[in-house]
Order: sequence, then C-alpha cells, then structure tokens
Amino acid sequence: MYAPTERTQLKRLPKRASYDQAQIHAILDEGFLCHVGFVLDGQPYVIPTGYARSGEQLYIHGSAASRMLRNLAQGIDVCVTVTLLDGLVLARSAFHHSMNYRSVVVLGKAQLVTDPQEKWAALRCFTNHVVAGRWEQVRQPADQEMKATTVLVLPLNEVSAKIRTGPPLDDEEDYSLPVWAGVVPVKPQFGEPIPDGRLIPDTSAPRITRGDPEPM
Repeated sequence: MYAPTERTQLKRLPKRASYDQAQIHAILDEGFLCHVGFVLDGQPYVIPTGYARSGEQLYIHGSAASRMLRNLAQGIDVCVTVTLLDGLVLARSAFHHSMNYRSVVVLGKAQLVTDPQEKWAALRCFTNHVVAGRWEQVRQPADQEMKATTVLVLPLNEVSAKIRTGPPLDDEEDYSLPVWAGVVPVKPQFGEPIPDGRLIPDTSAPRITRGDPEPM
C-alpha cells in the first residue's frame, strides 16, 4: 500500500482513489504509453512516451538529444500519468455521460541512470515490456547506440490510482426516459502482424502477450 500524500490524495470522489500497490502495478504493467508533464521556463509541457516498470521504479528513455530528458535529468518536478480506457458510459442525460477507466499518477523527480549495468537492464526491461522475450531475440544495442540513448528512473514514492467502474449514474427522474443507457466496453486488441517487406522468408512472427514485467 502506498501512503497518500498531500499531492496524491484524491479530494474529489475519493471513493475512486486507490493506493493499493498490486493494483497500481497491474495498471502500469498493462499500459504502453505514459504522458510526462513538466514545466520549463514557465511553460507547461505534456509529452507522450513509452515506459517500463521494474519493482518500485519507473523507467523512461529516449534520444540523448531529447530536450525533455535533458531537463528532467536536472531534477525538476515531473508528473507521469498512465491511463487505460475500459468503457464508454452512456447515460440517459448528456450531463452524466462518462468513461470507465484506470489511471495512475506518479509524482517526483527523475534521475539519470549512469550505471552501465542498470542502463542495460532498463533497456531490456523496455523491450520486453512491449513484447515478452523480445530482447533475447533481437540484436542488442551497440556501444554507440547506448551512448545515444538516455534512460531516466522515477521512484514509485508518490503514486496513486483513480478508477471508475460500473453503469451510468442518472438522476432518479431520468430512469423513466426511453433512452438506451449502459456501458460500451473498450478492449485493446492486437491485430495480425504485418511483415516487413525485407523480412527473411519463413521468419516467424512474435506471439504478443501481456504478463508480469521483466525482472531487472
């Protein structure tokens, strides 16, 4: 269980808040994309990027030339958000339309990963978060590629989840309206892999599954 802080404690609709470690880990492990929020010279930015979790640490990475990563490495405050959409909630009134979702917000300061072994393990974690076992199948980074890549780590210290589930909540007098109401589930689905045009013949496509994060 994560201890809520003044910054992570949900004030509005607190029943939707969760600080359960297992639940928060599950949301992070299911997602692929996070949004990184920070302020630079008075201008707020929110940048989408990939991520991976290992234990109580969240890793983000990118080009060593990335302005976002260079500035985050200086220790400025950062907010990382992951959101999973589970359903469209259609109510009898426009006002009560909503969405079912699971989201996680992580606050803190990111640190540059300088230890070569941790950086290597973090990149393995990224790759296998996308496709389990992929790191072991592909050519791994060359020295120059490692130098061209920046990896940051954000500890899961200040973290909370917000979750909405269930049907629409209409006003009592609206339940008699002849309007369809309920939930339309939203389920991400992987399509059939499309081979690259220069693929060596008879090379098998990977089997895409979601599971536990790769250990560091």
